[in-house]
Amino acid sequence: MLLPVLGDQYGAGLERGEILLRFEPSEGSFSAWYYNHRFPISPFNYAAILEQGGPVLARFAADFAALRRLGLAEARARAAEVRQRLTAATAAPGVVPAIAAALLAFAGRPGRPASFRRLHRLLEAQAYRLANWRVAAEEINYRRFFNINDLAGLRIELPELFAATHRMVFAMIERGDIQGLRIDHIDGLFDPAGYCAALREEAGEALYITVEKILARYERLPEWPIEGSTGYDFANQALALFVDPEGEAAMTRLYQRLTGRGEDFDAALYAAKKRIMQVNLASEMNVLARRFHRLAIGDWRTRDFTFNGMLSALEEVAAAFPVYRTYVGPQGAGADDRHYIDWAIGLAKARWRPSDTTILDFIQDVLLADLPGHSRPNDALRTAMQFQQVTGPVMAKAFEDTAFYRYFRLLALNEVGGDPRRFGMSCGAFHHLTADRARSWPRAMLTTATHDTKRGEDARLRIALLSEMPREWGRRVTHWLRLNRRHRAERGGAPVPDRNIEYLFYQMLVGAWPVGLDPADMAAVAELTERIEAAMIKSVREGKEQSSWSYPNLDYEAGLTRFVRGVLDPARPNPFLADFADFTGMLARPAAIASLAQLVLKLTVPGVPDIYQGGELWDFSLVDPDNRRPVDFAQRQRLLDEVSGFGADSGPHPYPPPLAGEGVTGAVSYGAAPFATEGVGEAASYNPPPKAGEGCVGAFAELDRAPAALVHELTAQRQDGREKLFVTARLLGLRRDHPELFAAGDYQPLGIGERRNSDRLCAFARSYRDEVLIVVVPHLTYGLFRDGGPADFGITDIALPSPGPWRNVFTGEMLASRDRIRATELFEDFPIAVLLSENS
Repeated sequence: MLLPVLGDQYGAGLERGEILLRFEPSEGSFSAWYYNHRFPISPFNYAAILEQGGPVLARFAADFAALRRLGLAEARARAAEVRQRLTAATAAPGVVPAIAAALLAFAGRPGRPASFRRLHRLLEAQAYRLANWRVAAEEINYRRFFNINDLAGLRIELPELFAATHRMVFAMIERGDIQGLRIDHIDGLFDPAGYCAALREEAGEALYITVEKILARYERLPEWPIEGSTGYDFANQALALFVDPEGEAAMTRLYQRLTGRGEDFDAALYAAKKRIMQVNLASEMNVLARRFHRLAIGDWRTRDFTFNGMLSALEEVAAAFPVYRTYVGPQGAGADDRHYIDWAIGLAKARWRPSDTTILDFIQDVLLADLPGHSRPNDALRTAMQFQQVTGPVMAKAFEDTAFYRYFRLLALNEVGGDPRRFGMSCGAFHHLTADRARSWPRAMLTTATHDTKRGEDARLRIALLSEMPREWGRRVTHWLRLNRRHRAERGGAPVPDRNIEYLFYQMLVGAWPVGLDPADMAAVAELTERIEAAMIKSVREGKEQSSWSYPNLDYEAGLTRFVRGVLDPARPNPFLADFADFTGMLARPAAIASLAQLVLKLTVPGVPDIYQGGELWDFSLVDPDNRRPVDFAQRQRLLDEVSGFGADSGPHPYPPPLAGEGVTGAVSYGAAPFATEGVGEAASYNPPPKAGEGCVGAFAELDRAPAALVHELTAQRQDGREKLFVTARLLGLRRDHPELFAAGDYQPLGIGERRNSDRLCAFARSYRDEVLIVVVPHLTYGLFRDGGPADFGITDIALPSPGPWRNVFTGEMLASRDRIRATELFEDFPIAVLLSENS
């Protein structure tokens, strides 16, 4: 097995003495060490080591040499026994010095290459081969997590391995310690359907299970025994409501004019897939091609297909795949599987240079596990299922981790689970998708931020507003390009950064700029600069054009860092900072209202809402590790007390906070949180959840009233995010007090009169028996609130499903019975509205 863990070539590391042979007295074992990496030496080779220790160790050398005459199981047991005796013998005089002498015989001397021959021979006798980490790209011979060499894949489809790796999880479920599981990277499994079935059978029907499944906009979640996906589909559907489709053409022209890039996203994705398959995952593609080639030469009709031809054809098919993977299994290929395979083969044939496409027909038959007359049909099925394990990583690394960092028409669309080719969505389309989720996956998770999202939920929406103002945005960027020309460097005749990367920089800055940031605040600007620097370096490495993780272009990155620091330097007069602060000030209120609207949708549409750690307040974070910074729970607790109206004016809190699991139908993620499990399996990367009473805002009691003064105060002090916390607290409390309404209530879009700005409203009702909830939020908010608001809806009104009376959940206002209500009245005190029927 190849072990690509060395920082340099094997021979160079060996001759520098970086690989050392050591003895572990407590185990009686020998291992080769490379810094912190330990590689066990086979007991079959212990005799060769111990013989160098002289007569004192001769008996042990003979015992280990005798292992070769035994069967494997007997040899393993005998080796354990001899190791125990060797451990005990280290207490006897002369044994430890003899072992030290034996180890010294394997210790070479730098500058004398021949002195390392004995250690090299010992290493060559092992079942593994130590190698430079870059060798993995072409020669790795085990499954790994994407291209991370030291994360090896397990054959979890084997029952004994499934049981062993899930023993602790199932014990926690049995004790009642956890109520839900979030399964990351489901598409990396050999048999996802079989895994979900085994998990459900062992965990029981009551356990809440979601899977991280990235769905194309035309793809449906397979019917597995789970509650649904982890919510990336919802995140991007909600985002699309705040992207103006009418701005697409102008934003496209602007991007092409400013950057000089004429390629569309399809071209960027195709190039990225080819790059990933030929560089980052070349080993995986080579292994796959060998499997297909072995199948081909087993039949005289296909034996003339060459290995190189097979590799090229597989690359073309994988590059054409329109989804992460198919799910062909022992049950055969489903209709969706056949559709996507036909799609990929058809596109591959259109791109295929040779006139003979029969090799693609062969690949199609294998992918469908349909090779009539072949001598090894089971091998065909296994090969098809292994192909499915490769297309997922290829798509993920190419789509999310390469093309997203090359194509920047509108950065908000470059989001996990999203598609930069889908530019906005009508409210009618959003209703259709939501109603479908209510029917098919009513308990699916709803998220707007996770540990993997490319930017914070509020940063994403702020960038989305640019779609409503392409002319003003273009004018500003053109001005900034001129202002910051002096900060660009030149490397090899090319500017650093080029126009494309600089355009990324300005959009990234729009999303990350803190609310109300004063350009003269040296400390705050310095903190922002540090965050932007890190995100820009990560972006160019992910893009793999100017730099990469495998081969960092440190000279280019130094020039990019100097550009970022120069552009954001507040120490001297900086017209760019002043103009940029003015521009983001224009976006502040429309963006905040968009964020509140998105939050209301997440907390009221069918599904289980997930609130990522820190997302209770404004979230302008960038890609990880920026979105994994420590969360200030004390600040959130203080603000929660304030927005809940505690004190003399509002009276005592009407309900005590519920304990974890006491009927809360929303989910909150603090690394390893009750019920919502965002981050489970990666808890080391996150902050631990707060203890009871230490700032956990996962469950809030609904308040009896919210005085108008409190609502006005929220708006006046909105910079710290208390508006968002207020909405979160109020709606989670509502969910707690009306669990059946949110768990089982139907979903009905409401009619909106076609009057002024009616196309910028989204309204729906949830009803269960006598309980009725009305939700009305604005979208495309820049056009509504560009002057600071309130929005002008004229006489636009919304049809109500029942007369009422109604209570405004946010303002506490009582609304008399009626059939319709004007939007202007709804938003008079607060820019979003949720009404609860008074008989609820």
